[in-house]
Amino acid sequence: MDVAFVSIDAMLSRDYLPILILLDMAVALGAILVLAAVILAVRSPDPEKVSAYECGFNAFDDARMKFDVRFYLVSILFIIFDLEIAFLFPWAVSFWAMTDLAFWSMMVFLTVLTIGFAYEWKKGALDWE
Repeated sequence: MDVAFVSIDAMLSRDYLPILILLDMAVALGAILVLAAVILAVRSPDPEKVSAYECGFNAFDDARMKFDVRFYLVSILFIIFDLEIAFLFPWAVSFWAMTDLAFWSMMVFLTVLTIGFAYEWKKGALDWE
Protein backbone atom coordinates (compact mmCIF):
# COMPACT_ATOMS: atom_id res chain seq x y z
CA MET A 1 0.00 0.00 0.00
CA ASP A 2 2.88 2.40 0.68
CA VAL A 3 4.31 1.70 -2.78
CA ALA A 4 1.13 3.01 -4.44
CA PHE A 5 1.30 6.25 -2.48
CA VAL A 6 4.97 6.72 -3.31
CA SER A 7 4.35 6.25 -7.02
CA ILE A 8 1.43 8.71 -6.94
CA ASP A 9 3.57 11.25 -5.07
CA ALA A 10 6.42 10.76 -7.53
CA MET A 11 4.04 11.15 -10.44
CA LEU A 12 2.50 14.33 -9.01
CA SER A 13 5.88 15.87 -8.30
CA ARG A 14 7.02 15.03 -11.84
CA ASP A 15 3.87 16.61 -13.32
CA TYR A 16 4.10 19.78 -11.25
CA LEU A 17 7.86 20.23 -11.52
CA PRO A 18 7.70 22.42 -14.68
CA ILE A 19 5.10 24.65 -13.01
CA LEU A 20 7.26 25.04 -9.92
CA ILE A 21 10.32 25.82 -12.05
CA LEU A 22 8.34 28.43 -13.99
CA LEU A 23 7.04 29.95 -10.75
CA ASP A 24 10.58 30.11 -9.33
CA MET A 25 11.87 31.75 -12.51
CA ALA A 26 9.03 34.30 -12.48
CA VAL A 27 9.68 35.25 -8.86
CA ALA A 28 13.43 35.48 -9.48
CA LEU A 29 12.97 37.61 -12.60
CA GLY A 30 10.54 39.89 -10.76
CA ALA A 31 13.00 40.34 -7.91
CA ILE A 32 15.87 41.01 -10.32
CA LEU A 33 13.85 43.64 -12.21
CA VAL A 34 12.73 45.39 -9.03
CA LEU A 35 16.28 45.45 -7.68
CA ALA A 36 17.61 46.71 -11.02
CA ALA A 37 15.04 49.51 -10.99
CA VAL A 38 16.03 50.49 -7.45
CA ILE A 39 19.74 50.46 -8.27
CA LEU A 40 19.62 52.07 -11.73
CA ALA A 41 16.74 54.54 -11.25
CA VAL A 42 17.28 58.27 -11.72
CA ARG A 43 17.24 59.93 -8.33
CA SER A 44 16.32 63.49 -9.38
CA PRO A 45 13.14 63.34 -11.47
CA ASP A 46 11.62 66.38 -13.14
CA PRO A 47 8.90 68.04 -10.97
CA GLU A 48 6.51 67.91 -13.93
CA LYS A 49 6.99 64.16 -14.17
CA VAL A 50 6.13 63.49 -10.53
CA SER A 51 3.16 65.86 -10.44
CA ALA A 52 -0.36 64.47 -10.14
CA TYR A 53 -2.03 63.88 -13.49
CA GLU A 54 -5.71 63.22 -13.68
CA CYS A 55 -7.60 63.16 -16.99
CA GLY A 56 -5.74 66.03 -18.65
CA PHE A 57 -6.30 68.82 -16.15
CA ASN A 58 -4.75 69.91 -12.88
CA ALA A 59 -5.91 67.94 -9.88
CA PHE A 60 -6.56 70.97 -7.67
CA ASP A 61 -8.71 73.09 -9.99
CA ASP A 62 -12.38 73.90 -9.55
CA ALA A 63 -14.55 70.77 -9.48
CA ARG A 64 -17.25 72.48 -11.58
CA MET A 65 -15.04 73.17 -14.60
CA LYS A 66 -15.95 71.84 -18.03
CA PHE A 67 -14.61 68.37 -18.70
CA ASP A 68 -13.82 67.07 -22.16
CA VAL A 69 -15.94 64.02 -22.99
CA ARG A 70 -13.15 62.54 -25.13
CA PHE A 71 -11.52 61.15 -22.01
CA TYR A 72 -14.63 59.05 -21.39
CA LEU A 73 -14.70 57.97 -25.02
CA VAL A 74 -11.09 56.82 -24.86
CA SER A 75 -11.84 54.79 -21.74
CA ILE A 76 -14.83 53.20 -23.48
CA LEU A 77 -12.59 52.41 -26.45
CA PHE A 78 -10.07 50.75 -24.13
CA ILE A 79 -12.80 48.64 -22.55
CA ILE A 80 -14.08 47.59 -25.97
CA PHE A 81 -10.70 46.33 -27.13
CA ASP A 82 -9.84 44.83 -23.74
CA LEU A 83 -13.04 42.79 -23.64
CA GLU A 84 -12.60 41.73 -27.23
CA ILE A 85 -9.13 40.35 -26.62
CA ALA A 86 -10.08 38.73 -23.31
CA PHE A 87 -12.91 36.76 -24.91
CA LEU A 88 -11.49 36.24 -28.39
CA PHE A 89 -8.34 34.29 -27.46
CA PRO A 90 -10.07 31.43 -25.57
CA TRP A 91 -12.75 31.35 -28.25
CA ALA A 92 -10.16 31.05 -31.00
CA VAL A 93 -8.28 28.29 -29.18
CA SER A 94 -11.39 26.13 -28.92
CA PHE A 95 -12.76 27.13 -32.33
CA TRP A 96 -12.79 23.65 -33.87
CA ALA A 97 -14.55 22.05 -30.90
CA MET A 98 -17.38 24.55 -30.57
CA THR A 99 -21.01 24.31 -31.58
CA ASP A 100 -22.96 26.60 -33.89
CA LEU A 101 -24.49 28.30 -30.85
CA ALA A 102 -21.05 29.19 -29.51
CA PHE A 103 -19.99 30.54 -32.90
CA TRP A 104 -23.05 32.73 -33.35
CA SER A 105 -22.93 33.91 -29.75
CA MET A 106 -19.44 35.26 -30.39
CA MET A 107 -20.61 36.84 -33.64
CA VAL A 108 -23.33 38.71 -31.69
CA PHE A 109 -20.74 39.77 -29.11
CA LEU A 110 -18.36 41.03 -31.81
CA THR A 111 -21.24 42.86 -33.50
CA VAL A 112 -22.04 44.70 -30.27
CA LEU A 113 -18.38 45.63 -29.86
CA THR A 114 -18.22 46.80 -33.48
CA ILE A 115 -21.25 49.02 -32.91
CA GLY A 116 -19.47 50.48 -29.86
CA PHE A 117 -16.34 51.08 -31.95
CA ALA A 118 -18.40 52.76 -34.68
CA TYR A 119 -19.97 55.00 -32.04
CA GLU A 120 -16.51 55.96 -30.79
CA TRP A 121 -15.37 56.71 -34.32
CA LYS A 122 -18.48 58.80 -35.05
CA LYS A 123 -17.99 60.82 -31.84
CA GLY A 124 -14.41 61.58 -32.84
CA ALA A 125 -12.57 59.77 -30.04
CA LEU A 126 -9.94 58.64 -32.53
CA ASP A 127 -9.32 62.21 -33.78
CA TRP A 128 -7.32 63.65 -30.91
CA GLU A 129 -6.43 67.30 -31.51
